[in-house]
Amino acid sequence: MTERRTLSRRQRLALGLHRRIRHNEAKIHELRNLFWECTLRCNMNCRHCGSDCKQAAAVPDMPAKDFLKAIDDITPHVDPHKTFITFTGGEALVRNDIEEVGLELYRRGFPWGMVTNGFLLDERRLDSLLEAGMHSITVSFDGFEEDHNWIRQNDKSFERADRAVKLLVQTPDIVWDIVTCVNPRNYGRLEEFKEYLISIGVRRWRLFSIFPMGRAAENPELQLSDVQFRGLFDFIKGVREEGRINANYGCEGFLGSYEGEVRDYYFHCRAGVNVASVLVDGSISGCTSIRSNFHQGNIYKDNLWDVWQNRFERYRDRGWAKKGQCADCELWKYCEGSGMHLYDDNEQLLFCHYHRLMD
Repeated sequence: MTERRTLSRRQRLALGLHRRIRHNEAKIHELRNLFWECTLRCNMNCRHCGSDCKQAAAVPDMPAKDFLKAIDDITPHVDPHKTFITFTGGEALVRNDIEEVGLELYRRGFPWGMVTNGFLLDERRLDSLLEAGMHSITVSFDGFEEDHNWIRQNDKSFERADRAVKLLVQTPDIVWDIVTCVNPRNYGRLEEFKEYLISIGVRRWRLFSIFPMGRAAENPELQLSDVQFRGLFDFIKGVREEGRINANYGCEGFLGSYEGEVRDYYFHCRAGVNVASVLVDGSISGCTSIRSNFHQGNIYKDNLWDVWQNRFERYRDRGWAKKGQCADCELWKYCEGSGMHLYDDNEQLLFCHYHRLMD
């Protein structure tokens, strides 16, 4: 039986300080990151897709001019150089006007980047994105060929992602990392995959477990066992102590005694505090993974800056979440209900990292 881990005195002190910082940031709510769900179209059919994207999405892409109008709503009120715009989807690179939008953001002073599966990221497209002012990029890379292709359901996906990563290794003056969704198929080869990443020059690696929503809810084989779930954090902790590659757990959730050990930061759900998103239908949310009952408005009827300033109350004051398993939790003051994306349409917490780790 695995020994139960508890918070150390050092961790409690650090988390207490971070709690005060978190509350102050919620009062100030400085907008630092804006995600644009620019499309729901995708060239993959990933087993774990939280939004269940289709290759021919029913919701059309948001016109570039509509998103740029929303950007113009916030521009007078923020420091553009300190407000990062991230293109996401679907798969952002299926749009042929990404460079056009990126260049318009660059002219307004906003740094921008994207999350991609890498399938369309060849040398020509990378050069085009860089010329349009792209500052950063994240590539999904989920293990060796058999495992990566299985979860992406595309027999060319590993080859293309591997090509994209190797292109980035050779590209100076851009911030980039890879993300790996850990599941029972690739769990046993994480150490071997780590060595491969180091060998090709990867320096930053985020790992996350798969949240059972969207298409992922229909695939129980994607979920780690309790032993594997804890083993993932022990693995990340070990990689960080080793110091050969910067590894972080990339999913928002309070991790109990693993706080301060598996990420560069302590848990803080920044949705609605520093992070907002504009979804493909114009909805304004905290991040793209949060259920629609927490949407705060829509750019087609609301001013984005007014929404950011005057709404998002339930994101910034989490008192409503102290119910169910959270009602009597001794660590509520550090967690405050975990990540907003972990709640369902009835505002019930679906997944508690801390309790799973402590059981």
